[in-house]
Amino acid sequence: MTNTHESETNARMVRVYLSESDHGINRLLKVLHDELHVRGVTVVRGIEGFGSSGQIHSASLLDLSGDLPVILEFFDEEEEVSRAVARIADFVAPGHIVSWPVTIEKG
Repeated sequence: MTNTHESETNARMVRVYLSESDHGINRLLKVLHDELHVRGVTVVRGIEGFGSSGQIHSASLLDLSGDLPVILEFFDEEEEVSRAVARIADFVAPGHIVSWPVTIEKG
């Protein structure tokens, strides 16, 4: 859906909260890339974080192989995002997918 400015497109950004121990990350990426063809996928490894358990997971110089937070983000047009979120919901714990409207600047 294009808004009144021809250099902008309305879209939706999705952030998925995971952890390194989630073994389905590669499968999730494969679905997003190969099957759903969403655009703008990025995976970021956090240096510290905690979830609903309250247990803090952090990286130190001595131990970089902990169960650190991982954020997967992607964006696309509203219809594509709705389809993608419905498809990936089984890969992710309830409440770990958030989204918000964004504008894609074209120039």
